[in-house]
Amino acid sequence: MSTDTPMPQSFEEFWPYYVSQHQNKTCRQLHFVGTSIAMGCLAVSPFYPPAALAAPVAGYGMAWIGHFVFEKNRPASWGGAKAFAWSLRGDLRMWRMMAMGAMDAEVERVVGGTADGTWQAGAAHA
Repeated sequence: MSTDTPMPQSFEEFWPYYVSQHQNKTCRQLHFVGTSIAMGCLAVSPFYPPAALAAPVAGYGMAWIGHFVFEKNRPASWGGAKAFAWSLRGDLRMWRMMAMGAMDAEVERVVGGTADGTWQAGAAHA
């Protein structure tokens, strides 16, 4: 997030920034795959506890590849504890919207053609 703009005070204010950092479809697809693998790891972890350790590696590994290689930006989760928590919540919302086939339209609705990735006060909220 840019230091010259006010920090969002809620997840709903953070969501437009999160979406702006996930405009590249390949980046979003890598998030989806990584989150799916992470959820699978957590699902089997009661039966195979080491799988719980693989969950963040799979989830964040795929997401970071998406950010560094395709989106060419820094993961939103690196903005501190609040940004980390909101980014995880954003990952889960994006995963759900992708599963429903609604994320491409959400990117267009929220970003609306501005591709600079900065958070803007008063931006549309999900």
